[in-house]
Amino acid sequence: MTQQPLLEVEKLVVAYPGRGFRARAAHVLDGVSLDIAAGETVGLVGESGSGKTTLGRAVLGLAPVTGGAIRFDGRDIGNAGRAQRRDLAQDIQVVFQDPYSSLNPAMTIEQILVEPLITRKAGRAEAARRVGDLLDQVKLPAGAGRRLPREFSGGQRQRIAIARALALDPRLIVCDEPVSALDLLTQARILELFEEIQQRTGLAYLFISHDLAVVRHLSHRVAVLHQGRIVEWGDAEQVTTRPRHSYTRRLLLSAPLADPDRQAARREARQALLTAHPADTRPS
Repeated sequence: MTQQPLLEVEKLVVAYPGRGFRARAAHVLDGVSLDIAAGETVGLVGESGSGKTTLGRAVLGLAPVTGGAIRFDGRDIGNAGRAQRRDLAQDIQVVFQDPYSSLNPAMTIEQILVEPLITRKAGRAEAARRVGDLLDQVKLPAGAGRRLPREFSGGQRQRIAIARALALDPRLIVCDEPVSALDLLTQARILELFEEIQQRTGLAYLFISHDLAVVRHLSHRVAVLHQGRIVEWGDAEQVTTRPRHSYTRRLLLSAPLADPDRQAARREARQALLTAHPADTRPS
């Protein structure tokens, strides 16, 4: 990158105190480095427990930064206080995994979308106009604002969550497994929506997923996280089709196929990798 990254994570360490007297701290992330340019999508991939969600939470100020640095637009935000975090909400937003629990069930969609605007001292008339624009951006009808979250499907709820993240015109959205709870057809439509929004607004995404096929659709670069460390990092096409690390190859082979014969062959290839590289399955 020739320009300064929008987000820069440098040698990040996140550790939690061990349980019990003299217990060692548990390192969830250990020396993780990556960067995201304005308008770029970086996919962060790994199995459950790899630390990928913790990295997203650290960027959002929801996980403690034990070492290293997180910089946004050149500013150190790794240990930002509450006031600075409130200001950062203008620039950094999040879309969570579960579209059912991420929306307040007692509020109408209009109330959900207006809430962040009111906190930024937008007038109610201005906020109401903005709600219509946000619903249009995520391809929901204007009348959706008068309804409750329970009246929508999972895919529609995720569109509402995306609209809420867009409300303050952020520059970066942390997408934490945003399509993993959806069926395949709905996943494809939500990924297309993310892509359309990025092309129109120039947003950057940190796109967290366990599925290499999903991040390949959207990402410009991909980082593969394993046991708290990045084991592969580079161009999305190269990482997702010609991976260099055995763990990345194993992730590719973990994706299910509809054809039973091909699936059986893939299972055998994955087992061969596990046998050849047993260290990739053990905690470091």
